[in-house]
Amino acid sequence: MNLIGVIPARFASVRFPGKSLALIAGRTLIERVIERCLRARSLSAVVVATDDARIAEVAGRFCQVEMTRSDHPSGTDRIAEVAARVAADGYINVQGDEPLMDPAVIDAVAMALERAEMSTAAAPIREAAQLVNPNIVKVVVGTSGDALYFSRSTIPFLRDLSERSPSEQLAAFPFLRHLGIYGYRRETLQRLVEFPVSPLEQMEKLEQLRALEHGIRIAVAVVDHDGIGVDLPGDVARAEALLARLGER
Repeated sequence: MNLIGVIPARFASVRFPGKSLALIAGRTLIERVIERCLRARSLSAVVVATDDARIAEVAGRFCQVEMTRSDHPSGTDRIAEVAARVAADGYINVQGDEPLMDPAVIDAVAMALERAEMSTAAAPIREAAQLVNPNIVKVVVGTSGDALYFSRSTIPFLRDLSERSPSEQLAAFPFLRHLGIYGYRRETLQRLVEFPVSPLEQMEKLEQLRALEHGIRIAVAVVDHDGIGVDLPGDVARAEALLARLGER
């Protein structure tokens, strides 16, 4: 399967404007994400999808760039615009704020796409604070390896342990957090963006629920990954500290 990695990148981030060009240990965030994608064995090419000339100028030094409209409601819609011009069997959506994305995770999502219309990744939750944090999206996976549901709430609800502390609940069940990476087959991506925003998507503010509500299977690759997303200016220092611990520049 010919797969292209696509990194959607906007300059006008609400919580951190211009974060794609923020320096992480002397190199821009977008450069670091591109580098991680280029290390993945499953991708035939890497494309940055952006509506900003400043991001395009920097990203263009390292990979292909596709200029996109500025009014896309989600990264999925931005990738669909790229897919209409850049042909491939499938596309791996790698978030533009993950400077420590493990290339092996990208390859695992690519492998999972072999058995479903869409794929994604999840990792074990190891900290009680993550379990109750609505910004950490949880996923429940069935015996088939497909996603049953995604939520900002703690799922599943442990009825018999509901009065126990988050730490005790975490010790009793292997909760999973969703990682913001997706694989789409080309025809699935084109179909997905034609659907209107679904009720569950609107309530949870999770675009992957649109796929589930319309009967699209999402295969989940469970991986061991402890990356960090750069959502706020304060996350830069955390990313730099993690890079230092890993001995990377």
